[in-house]
Amino acid sequence: MPSPKISAALQQITATPDKQQAYQALLSQVQQASPPAQLPQDLIAILDAIFADSLGIVATRSLSGLFVQTLKSVSNGETKITVGEHALEIFQAQASSFEEQNAQVRELMASAYEDDEDNLAAAKVLAGIPLESSQRKVTNEDKVKFWIRITRNYLEVDDTILGEQYLNKAKNLIYTVSDRDLNLHFKLCQARIQDARRDFLTAAQGYHDISFLPVIAEEERLHTLSMAIKCAVLAPAGPARSRSLGRLYKDERALTLDEFPILEKMFLDRLLSPEEVTKFAEGLAPHQLATTSDGITVLAKAVVEHNLRAASQLYTNIGFDALGLLLGLEGGKAEETTARMIEQGRLVGRIDQIERVIWFEAGEATGEKGSGRAEGIVGKELRRWDANVQGLAEEVEKVTSELQLRYPDFVAANLVV
Repeated sequence: MPSPKISAALQQITATPDKQQAYQALLSQVQQASPPAQLPQDLIAILDAIFADSLGIVATRSLSGLFVQTLKSVSNGETKITVGEHALEIFQAQASSFEEQNAQVRELMASAYEDDEDNLAAAKVLAGIPLESSQRKVTNEDKVKFWIRITRNYLEVDDTILGEQYLNKAKNLIYTVSDRDLNLHFKLCQARIQDARRDFLTAAQGYHDISFLPVIAEEERLHTLSMAIKCAVLAPAGPARSRSLGRLYKDERALTLDEFPILEKMFLDRLLSPEEVTKFAEGLAPHQLATTSDGITVLAKAVVEHNLRAASQLYTNIGFDALGLLLGLEGGKAEETTARMIEQGRLVGRIDQIERVIWFEAGEATGEKGSGRAEGIVGKELRRWDANVQGLAEEVEKVTSELQLRYPDFVAANLVV
């Protein structure tokens, strides 16, 4: 029920010849005349009265626009939401005539929902704004702005599926938008979705690119650089990740971040200890600690694959059980992980299942499927040993020759025939 003052004012308007002007005057005074607790009901009563009177479409549309401006000036978010929901029902009955008012009310409600951290409701109410209509012209920049805002709200509730749908719409028009901030938000949303989808290498590149943009504060640039490092660490071990780690390791700003120690160890192919992994996990988001189809977390899988690559730099060959002990896995699981990485071209080696031994080969895998397989060649290790001995003998010969050139008397006096 409306307050007594507003009820009396509406009664007077029914007998007024110039109703449009009377409604305008009432809307301009309603916030002063109504108690805060009664304001939602008073605004609803005024809107109902405007649409109940036969004022004509032009006058009704004009008053509806003024009503929206009045609602916009209200500071209470709950009032905006309550009145807005009722207004949308009214406008929906004549949707084609009140598209602009419908859009403005939805924006007001979305802002109120965002202030209350109800991002899902904000995304849903924004999604109802008509962007393709002959009654209302919307520029490409405005469309992209709406879609990115919806995407950001869905990302706040970790709904990457719906968020990606709206980001894909923005992707088709973002090239026409010159607004610098809008392009930045688009790139950031894109990186966050790639991160959530576990496309960590692409996300790391996106975050790293954003960290160089001068339009954001230094603190934000360091935060996105930190996100880039986290994504690179979580990416599948292989040549592509090594290149990503290399770019980040060479970034001088990385030295100031908490993630630098694990970044350095991974870049240098050093084994990671459980304590280091536990400390790194404290800074990860829930989706980055999710369990994969293998039954282990994303982080645990990344660490196992990294330690396997690190072991390949330390050992020429190693047994299944010994490798499993090193990786914290059973021998059979260590063999399975190694076989998968070799097959995917992320590790060079071969597996002797009879002897239960894994042989690692020198060189870097290309990342192409099947490129990690190495053939067992008879006598290969012996020839490698011979080559090492020959190389050592040649180096000793070079040293002796240099001594004879620089210190001939010393060599002559100490030469043993």
